[in-house]
Amino acid sequence: MASGFFAILDDIGALMDDIAVTSKLATKKTAGILGDDLAVNAEKATGFLSSREIPVLWAITKGSFVNKLIILPVVFLLNFFFPVAIKVLLVLGGFYLAYEGVEKIIEYLFHRKKTSGEVIAESTLEEEEVNSEKSKISSAIKTDFILSLEIVIIALGTVIEKEHPLLTQIIVVSLVAIIATVGVYGIVALIVRMDDAGFFLMRKSGNKGFFSGLGQLLVKALPVVIKILGVVGTIALILVSGGIFHHNIDMVHHWVSDNVPDSWPEQIPQFALGIVFGLAVVLVMTIVSKIISTVKPTKR
Repeated sequence: MASGFFAILDDIGALMDDIAVTSKLATKKTAGILGDDLAVNAEKATGFLSSREIPVLWAITKGSFVNKLIILPVVFLLNFFFPVAIKVLLVLGGFYLAYEGVEKIIEYLFHRKKTSGEVIAESTLEEEEVNSEKSKISSAIKTDFILSLEIVIIALGTVIEKEHPLLTQIIVVSLVAIIATVGVYGIVALIVRMDDAGFFLMRKSGNKGFFSGLGQLLVKALPVVIKILGVVGTIALILVSGGIFHHNIDMVHHWVSDNVPDSWPEQIPQFALGIVFGLAVVLVMTIVSKIISTVKPTKR
């Protein structure tokens, strides 16, 4: 009886060791997409009134957890019964990311509105303010869904390569998904509260000395960080989508291999792919929108 008990403990210890090692490896492999996830979501979670930053970020974080709860079982089931569906989902998600990234560039170049500040302007109508906030939260959660899908699939691919049993696969991929959500949105929370931390340091130090200077630096740095994150987030959307097309569409992969010099960093063709596919989706969406507006009967 005792030997059986210790054998169970030994099996549990071996399982925990496999989980720890594989989780570390899977996290390393998803590091790149986690960086993109951070840049994209930090950009989407900023630009609100100070009093609304944390509530908005919490709403996006809850949406991210819901995304993981949907993605994890679906990915495991599809991987078991219909593996090709995962690649299809990834490519469709790539189209969405490319569209969103290119649309941001077009909006900036041709439809930019002049604003007096970095935060969402307070509307005279409370309903407009709420709708604007809900729209940004919805957009952030949709983008998070695609990036989360990419993270989960990369992590799953890692454990499959190591030929781990199903239980280890489920635990490792779920752990990586949780770490991704907590880590990314924890860092985003720190970024959006930089100015509050700065004002706190200035107040506590009586606007004198090193801590006062540090506080002023944090306050002044926040708008710069937000602008940088906006640019990096847009580039990340395009790069992630281009990487999806490059690695999951055989025709595209072969074309890049045959026409792009090996000495070039892979980010160059991936960025170009994101731009091309994004422009194509924007064009299609514009045409469809024009057709719908033409066919739709005018309200009397």
